[in-house]
Amino acid sequence: MKKIIVVLFSLLSLISFSVSVVIPQKLLLENMKPVLQKAKTYEKFKAVFARKAVPGEILKTYTSDGYETQNTAGEGDFVVRNTTDAKEMYILTKEKFEKRYKYLKKLDSKWNVYQPLGKVKAVKADNTLIKKLGVEGIDFSIETSWNEEMTVKKGDFLVSPLDYSEVYRIADKEFYETYRAEK
Repeated sequence: MKKIIVVLFSLLSLISFSVSVVIPQKLLLENMKPVLQKAKTYEKFKAVFARKAVPGEILKTYTSDGYETQNTAGEGDFVVRNTTDAKEMYILTKEKFEKRYKYLKKLDSKWNVYQPLGKVKAVKADNTLIKKLGVEGIDFSIETSWNEEMTVKKGDFLVSPLDYSEVYRIADKEFYETYRAEK
């Protein structure tokens, strides 16, 4: 009997420590918009490499701290590769890509170089924000605008374009490698 109780207690401990929450994009936008409206504006300053995506191409995004999310390319989408240490890649729709980047030059037979145009509002996922989101003490992810999960870790940034159309995560290290406060 004592052995069964110990095993059950161990299982319950494992379950309680593996709790994870996914915050839906709509709820995230509702909760984050007032916070983001008061936040600093940042500009992306580092050039990126980009190419046309192959429809149906599945791309998994990894930052310096591991797996972040994945996306499947649609017709007209672009694959963007940041010029960070992690060289993380992600997919953008043609519409988002054209709003956020301007062609500079050809890099090679596959990639072109683009200048970022986008600005974002950004807040650090610190204890205060995590508490406001109601995910204090548990692992959490956010639902992306393309309906996939995106990992968020304490210290990351939650960001939104200035039109507040979506909220996504940028890992701490990659944020500082590519963004600076607007002057």
